[in-house]
Amino acid sequence: MKNEEQKHEFLFEKVNYKFLLIGIAVITLGFILMSGGGSDDPNVFNEEIFNFRRIRLAPTTVLIGFGITIYAILKNPKK
Repeated sequence: MKNEEQKHEFLFEKVNYKFLLIGIAVITLGFILMSGGGSDDPNVFNEEIFNFRRIRLAPTTVLIGFGITIYAILKNPKK
């Protein structure tokens, strides 16, 4: 029986992991932007929940993060 050295290969290259971490950070930023705006008193309605940051900016940021993550998965660095 030969003692063959097995070479462990990662599924992605280093560049893919960098893009993946950037995408996850952008998704996290989007969810942080989406949070807040509630009211401590349940009988009082707070209009701040419908501002630009929570309705437009945060979901767009999350979608951009998902796009970066998908790009990181599909990117082939060998080409």
